[in-house]
Amino acid sequence: MRALILLTGIVLAAFITGCASSNSNAEANVPVYNTGAPDSIVWVVVPAGNFYKTEHAHLTKMDYDYQIMRYDVTNAQYADYLNQALAKGTIKMKDNKIILGYYPGDPFNGHKHEFKIGPGDYQHMDLSKPGVRIKFDGQAFSVQKGFENHPVTMVSWFGAKAFADFYGWRLPTENEWEKAARGTDKRSYPWGNEFDHTRANFYGSHDPFEKLFGKQGGTTPIGFYNGKTYDGFKTTDSPSPYGLYDMAGNVWQWCADDYPDIHYRYMRGGSFATYENNLRVWERNSAGPEYEGTDVGFRCVRDVQK
Repeated sequence: MRALILLTGIVLAAFITGCASSNSNAEANVPVYNTGAPDSIVWVVVPAGNFYKTEHAHLTKMDYDYQIMRYDVTNAQYADYLNQALAKGTIKMKDNKIILGYYPGDPFNGHKHEFKIGPGDYQHMDLSKPGVRIKFDGQAFSVQKGFENHPVTMVSWFGAKAFADFYGWRLPTENEWEKAARGTDKRSYPWGNEFDHTRANFYGSHDPFEKLFGKQGGTTPIGFYNGKTYDGFKTTDSPSPYGLYDMAGNVWQWCADDYPDIHYRYMRGGSFATYENNLRVWERNSAGPEYEGTDVGFRCVRDVQK
């Protein structure tokens, strides 16, 4: 069963890669929407306590409180981090387009579903690829106009983890992510059990960015599905039980787990390039930690601040 899940993730990742270029041809006149989400990061406490995990609703123990970001990390936030990290020397540039950073490596057991990831520099982002919204002028990083409050994409698992590590945070485990998305009941989506196109950014959601980029669409600003109407497109306020936005759709979100005998990393939440069934709270996707996708981003967790 594990191999089947991994194969499904790889096929979906390949599909995303094949569709990536469609977003790069219609970047002029990008609509800019103020969703009310602040520029700074907002943290939400998820309390200790049991929750239901997976489609079969297995009761699972969570014996600690933690904080998780209310919204995905944005392009503006990631560019700000890159400027700080470059100044401190925790990242470096190759040919002014490849962002690299050190990773200490993973345990390796030589399993057939595993390849060796040893200590060394790994790619965080390739700024020359279609769909990247961050630019580098040789001195500093900036964001393509109009995409400042969109979730950062085209960032590898290494690049997402490096962001979290830089601030003393971490990527969420799958358990942390699912509890934050689902709460303590057996709901299928972060907002409940009913689904319609006004609640999340998915393939065929008819949001304004599908008009710009075609049916596959593109990212929407963080917190877009908050009950506001944008250019005639009415949204329904759709937070998770803990007040998190975009836990279904918009971008897949990298998780921290490094399971034994495989090198793949997992993502949760579905995206603008997937169908509504991929937006259910238990759905997973997977790819190697080097993968960069136009609909893959992340958010972070941290210990509760005293």
